[in-house]
Amino acid sequence: MKKNIAIIMGGFSSEYEISLKSGQVVYDTLDKSKYNAYRIHIFKDKWVFVNDLNEEFPIDKNDFSVVVNEVKINFDCVFNAIHGSPGEDGFMQGYFELLGMPHTSCGMYQAALTFNKRDCLSALKPYGIKTANSYYVNFGDTIDEDTIVKTVGLPCFVKANRAGSSFGITKVYKKEDIQQALEVAFKEDDEVIIESFLDGTEVSVGVINYKGEIKVLPITEIVSNNDFFDYKAKYLGESQEITPARIDDVSAKKVRQIAKKVYEVLKLKGFSRSEYIFKDGDPHLLEVNTIPGLTAASILPQQAAEAGISLSALFENAIESELNS
Repeated sequence: MKKNIAIIMGGFSSEYEISLKSGQVVYDTLDKSKYNAYRIHIFKDKWVFVNDLNEEFPIDKNDFSVVVNEVKINFDCVFNAIHGSPGEDGFMQGYFELLGMPHTSCGMYQAALTFNKRDCLSALKPYGIKTANSYYVNFGDTIDEDTIVKTVGLPCFVKANRAGSSFGITKVYKKEDIQQALEVAFKEDDEVIIESFLDGTEVSVGVINYKGEIKVLPITEIVSNNDFFDYKAKYLGESQEITPARIDDVSAKKVRQIAKKVYEVLKLKGFSRSEYIFKDGDPHLLEVNTIPGLTAASILPQQAAEAGISLSALFENAIESELNS
C-alpha cells in the first residue's frame, strides 16, 4: 500500500512564496510509485488540498483529512515545508502532535525555541556556544540609542526576532539610523534583537538525522555580493554559496562539532541548518533554521548533493524516519 503524504506549504509570514516553491520541489521529487503526494496549502483564510488541475478541496481541521470526489483521504505522514509561522514556530507541530500524526519537522517546543532567536541563543550560551553581543527591544519600549551603541557597537544588525529569509533585517552604520531600522524590523515582529557586527567568514551547516544517525553535511561558505546575506543574496542569486567552504581543517572541525552539539542540545530531529560567522578563529552562532529552504537553489539540498545524498533520498529519509519511529 502506498502511503498518503501531505506536503504542507505556504504559511502566514513573508516567507510563504519561498515555502510554496520548497513544497513544490518536494512534490515533484517524491517517488510517486511509493507515495501518494498531496499539496496542502496552509493560509490564514484557508487550508486546502490543491490537485494537479489547481482545484482546491478544503481540509477538515478536526482530523486533518480531505474529501475528494466523495472519498475521504487520511494522511500517513506530513512533510512540513512551511518556512516561518505556523510551520516553523511550533503551531503546526503542536497540532499534529495532538492528532498523533507523524510529521517531518522537530517537536513543538524545539520549533518555538529555535524560531525565537533571542531565546534560542540564550538557551545555548550555557553550553559554550559563542554568539554576537546583543541588545533586546520590544515594540513600545523607550529607545536609548546611546546604550544600544555602547552595548553592540557600530555597525550593528537590527533584526526581527521571529522572522526568516532575512526579512526585517537592517545593517546600521550610524546611531541616527537605528530608529528607522527598528521600524523595518517591527513590520515583521514585535520583538527585535540588535547584534554586534561580526567581521569574518560566514558559513552555513546542515545537520540532519539520516538513516538513524545525526549527520553533519558539508559546510557552505556564504559570500554575499551585497552588504550582508539579505533576501536578494539568498534567493535572487546575489551571492556565492561555496560548498565545501574554503576554510581550513581546524575551522571546519570546530564548526561541525558545534553544529552537531546545537542539534543534540536542542534535541532537534529532521532537517536543521545553522549559520555561523568566524571571529578570532571561533564560530559564533547567528541562528538555527528547522525548516530550511528545499528549492534547487537552497543551501541544504546543495550540501546534501555534495554528501552524495539526492533530493529524493533526502526527502524519503525524512518521511520513512517518521513512519518507522
